[in-house]
Amino acid sequence: MIVLETVSICETARYMGVKGDPDDNVLRLIEKADSTARKIILPKYVYRVSGVEILSGGVELSDCGVFLSGNDIKMHPEGCGKAVIFAATLSAEADKLIRRAEVTDMAEALAMDCVCSSLIEQFCDKAEEEIFREVDAAYRTWRFSPGYGDLPISVQEKLLIALNAQRRIGLTVTPENIMIPSKSVTAVIGISEVPVRKRAGKCEFCNMRGKCAFSAQCQNE
Repeated sequence: MIVLETVSICETARYMGVKGDPDDNVLRLIEKADSTARKIILPKYVYRVSGVEILSGGVELSDCGVFLSGNDIKMHPEGCGKAVIFAATLSAEADKLIRRAEVTDMAEALAMDCVCSSLIEQFCDKAEEEIFREVDAAYRTWRFSPGYGDLPISVQEKLLIALNAQRRIGLTVTPENIMIPSKSVTAVIGISEVPVRKRAGKCEFCNMRGKCAFSAQCQNE
């Protein structure tokens, strides 16, 4: 069972748009939201392993019948014969907490939203470690999600179908490619028996590169 820890104050405050050190009011909001969320949310994940075939226009997940188009994703699993496809969610309870806070206090709602964003990233990190205690992989890439670089976000639906995510963890996607519950992630992780060439992190593929406040490293952590 994955146990979530207290969120990073620095990361969550940056999600809230805070520049510099958060003041006592922001700290109070984050700590309250964090304590509440970790008691209520029901995080879950699902994964499967697929063969990988790199083609001219992208990557074919050969055991899933899913094609990932784009040059960025094509470079990501280079040297990998297989990949883990993965989906995780904090559950509908996270969305309920955010909506409930919006009714009474928008500052608390913002804190809850940002705390849940931090918690889903933490959960994905912990889930990935758990997965790779089960999956024999000497080397792996970082998580590459739909929407990074030129990998279209519309591929979310195909990944969720391949994972049977609606039945297994209650995760669906709307026609507008919005995942429900909203605090959810899908990703592809390349796996290899030999060292994989180090690639740029996800910020390198973002259209907001150089303009995003979240990319700044916290000086206190």
